[in-house]
Amino acid sequence: MGAFAFDFFLLSIFIIGITALMGVILNGIGENIFGGKEKDKFFNRSARTQTGWKQVGGRK
Repeated sequence: MGAFAFDFFLLSIFIIGITALMGVILNGIGENIFGGKEKDKFFNRSARTQTGWKQVGGRK
């Protein structure tokens, strides 16, 4: 019974992991192939919002 539980646990972790990674990978592929001119829309908007902000943390 312990071996069955262990196998079931490994299979469930594998299925959940594959599902999560497929979402991230396919989103990246979709943005690169079908993004067109709007590929960096959110990055550019965020950068435009943050212009003039002072840097916090880190070392120089």
